[in-house]
Amino acid sequence: MRSKRRVRHEPSVTRALLLDATERLMVLEGYAAVTTRRVASRVGLTAALVHYYFPTTEDLLLAAYRRAAERYQQRIREALASRHPLHALWNVFTDRGHMALGVEFMALANHRKIIRKEIVQCDERCRRLQAGALAGILADAGINPKICAPVSVVMLMEGMSRAFVMEEILGLSFAHAETRALVERLLGQVEKIRERSRRAGSSIPRRVRRRGERREALEAPNPIA
Repeated sequence: MRSKRRVRHEPSVTRALLLDATERLMVLEGYAAVTTRRVASRVGLTAALVHYYFPTTEDLLLAAYRRAAERYQQRIREALASRHPLHALWNVFTDRGHMALGVEFMALANHRKIIRKEIVQCDERCRRLQAGALAGILADAGINPKICAPVSVVMLMEGMSRAFVMEEILGLSFAHAETRALVERLLGQVEKIRERSRRAGSSIPRRVRRRGERREALEAPNPIA
């Protein structure tokens, strides 16, 4: 009988496999299920090798969060740069896989101060990024930022999507479909107004258009109201 030979991977590949296994455990069984032994068994390695890459379980969890956060921020940037940024951003927020993992990290933060600090710093950076981009998007649609602050829109969208995931994990879905439809209808209305505004503005000289955009952002009524 031929003996089994352990497959060797490049260090970066091994590290990625360990982080993948950590994420799967968190989503399937919760953050409390993550131990070096459990992670090692999922990828066919020894616990000692896991400790080689991540000396402690906290190091492993922190690395997993940082990688997930980088992936999330990249998706946010791509959404904001897309043709329909509001719908694209909503799709990122309501991605069950991401939000389910995020909920586990939030729960973990109650017990790990270093994770809590990392989440606060990362979420604040990401929220500022989104609010900055949404300021221009909403201004294009003629929405007064004094009435509808971009950062508030970000919080409402993200908070609502997190609530969806947390309730769906419990098995509660009452009113979810209706609420999703309402949000998507409102986002669609804003994006239609924005698209018409951008098409109309493309035929106006640039300097005149910029002055008009600044004035409209301050004076125009909220089309959602």
